[in-house]
Amino acid sequence: MTVRTPKSLDPGKVDAQDAARAMRRIKDYLSAHPGADPIRVTGELAGDEALVLPRDVVTMLAYMLTQLAEGRGVTAMPNHAELTTNQAADLLNVSRPYLIGLLEAGKIPYRLVGRHRRVRFEHLMAYKQQSEANSRLAADDLIALSEELDLY
Repeated sequence: MTVRTPKSLDPGKVDAQDAARAMRRIKDYLSAHPGADPIRVTGELAGDEALVLPRDVVTMLAYMLTQLAEGRGVTAMPNHAELTTNQAADLLNVSRPYLIGLLEAGKIPYRLVGRHRRVRFEHLMAYKQQSEANSRLAADDLIALSEELDLY
């Protein structure tokens, strides 16, 4: 029998109360054991072998459970995953033509597969972080200018 692990969980796929309860238990454990790494998860039956998880994995799981408890979907994606231009545009919340302009301008690296562009998830996230940092700097500059002119 093949076990399939979903990469995405749609909103409502997991009971929000169950997710909230699990998230609270994990967060309580993490705060009670701040230096614990790795974390040993033991079964409720005597003799079960403990599951050993890195702390960062448990923290990520708690974050995912938080999102599920709030009724949001969650997707796990490896950094090296390649996205189509439609998927990449959706992640950046921009139009596909705008994304193509960014790719063609060299602002985000991509590769061609035949005639189709593919964008690595890690490159997309690096661009997004840089873009958000630039936006924050511009907003700070505007605030400073408005204070300087007594407009704020």
